[in-house]
Amino acid sequence: MPSESRATSFDLTRQPWLPVQRCEGSEGELSLHEVFAQADDLRRLVGDVPTQEFALLRLLLAILHDAIEGPADIDDWQELWHDGLPVERITDYLDQHRERFDLLHPEEPFYQIAGLHTAKGEVNALDRIVADVPNGLPFFTMRGRGVNRLTFAEAARWLVHAHAFDTSGIKTGVVGDPRVKGGRAYPQGVAWAGNLGGVFAEGETLGQTLLLNLVAFDSDNLRVNPDRDRPAWRRPQAAPGETDQLELSRRPDGVGDLYTWQSRRVRLFHDGEAVTGVILTYGDPLASHNKHQREPMTAWRRSPAQEKKLGKATVYLPREHDASRSSWRGLGALVAGRVAGAQQRGEDASIVRPRILDWVARLTVESDLPADYLIKARLIGARYGTQQSVIDEIIDDGVTMPVVLLHTQDQRLGQAAIDAVSDAESAVTVLGDLAGDLAKAGGDDPEAPKGIARHQGFAALDGAFREWLASISPGADSRERRAAWQRQAYEIVSRLGNELLRAAGDSAWEGRIAKAANGQSLWLTASYADLLFRMRLRQVLSLAVPAEREPHPPGADEPSPPVEAAS
Repeated sequence: MPSESRATSFDLTRQPWLPVQRCEGSEGELSLHEVFAQADDLRRLVGDVPTQEFALLRLLLAILHDAIEGPADIDDWQELWHDGLPVERITDYLDQHRERFDLLHPEEPFYQIAGLHTAKGEVNALDRIVADVPNGLPFFTMRGRGVNRLTFAEAARWLVHAHAFDTSGIKTGVVGDPRVKGGRAYPQGVAWAGNLGGVFAEGETLGQTLLLNLVAFDSDNLRVNPDRDRPAWRRPQAAPGETDQLELSRRPDGVGDLYTWQSRRVRLFHDGEAVTGVILTYGDPLASHNKHQREPMTAWRRSPAQEKKLGKATVYLPREHDASRSSWRGLGALVAGRVAGAQQRGEDASIVRPRILDWVARLTVESDLPADYLIKARLIGARYGTQQSVIDEIIDDGVTMPVVLLHTQDQRLGQAAIDAVSDAESAVTVLGDLAGDLAKAGGDDPEAPKGIARHQGFAALDGAFREWLASISPGADSRERRAAWQRQAYEIVSRLGNELLRAAGDSAWEGRIAKAANGQSLWLTASYADLLFRMRLRQVLSLAVPAEREPHPPGADEPSPPVEAAS
């Protein structure tokens, strides 16, 4: 029995545990009551890792949706945007459900199963739930020797994170779970949010962020059953193993249910002063296909392979983030729900943009959200490795844009932004071709220099594109804005091309025989590679350079080589 001086309760509604950054820059921890009351003075949640911020934000949204029982429609949302968060109503709600937010409650602890145990009474180390402890990779981490103890605040955060982003792999088998074989729970996939390429709209304050992501229940592309939608703390504590299959097939009933989905069954162990151990096993499964009208915080992609496997006409899967690409390079999927080469066919589009951005687009039309209001589309996700049993990488990026780009009734500026991404891609390709040609002229393999040059090109364009995107204002001329970007890109890529030429060796300037694009042999030199580079760059960034400055007659595919080699 713990002594009277030791904690027997940790009330998340009143105890500080949520890490926040204030608008003036300082950081701290707040309780649930405090974070809602102070939301307009907070910049954002912080999190021990970015995925934790995503999981905690969804928890706050579930509380807010349930506390206000909505918003039912755009009018309800508009009232909140004008008046701010209904702090008194949220406070009453948290007080009403206070016991279910007690991390150490003896019967119904927050996000846990009281009495969860194994046949042999084992308790696991806390690195089962702490995502910054790499399995088998004890270097370059603050907790390289493992985790023996967590404060109650830390444990609460990692508990929320585990239900959202826990890995797959073999788990501890618990008594009462019919899926356990030989004391083990075999792989059933990552926790729900681990499937997503997470996206949310970030405002100037945490209060604005919460409201921007508070989707009205009458949204026509989001299925919510207000009569059944309840977060985890308003549902009976689940037993080990799965919830009833029939019930699961009808869920999630809405965003409150989804944002607090109990992907795992967990029990924390403590000594009255800190959390010392954990049991973690599988909970409620949730198939990821065709949840695009239920999960708003990810883009979706069509999967022909799954359509064939499942025998369904259309199957959408969450579109994960590409860790090798900056967020602005995926702008097409965010702004218009499309990527290069993807055809749009209504609801059968190859890419469906995040419903949360559909919602913000709706606000630009039906609410008085200013058209020049800047949101940051935050992209957060996890990349798993080794059969999804470890987290290899966490993606945290974002792109700031005016909400006018999401406007569905006038898409010209949004299209200009998408076209500008294509311009950048094309310009970087031309830069890579220059690096490859210089390598061939010097007698080297072109592939590695080409890849390095492309990487440098995107890195150099990154900051400039983000600034250009954020500067777009309502009513701007879309063609002029795109031309302005092409001029910037032309200047940056030209400079990088000059640097490549200066670094070229004597052998590249002397040249050698190479194959041209048309199959003819030619004497390739650094000078000719430079000529090709300038011509190609003017072609792909044609708005940046007046037509009279083109270096060769219109319609010519390639300039003539200075010296034709014998076949």
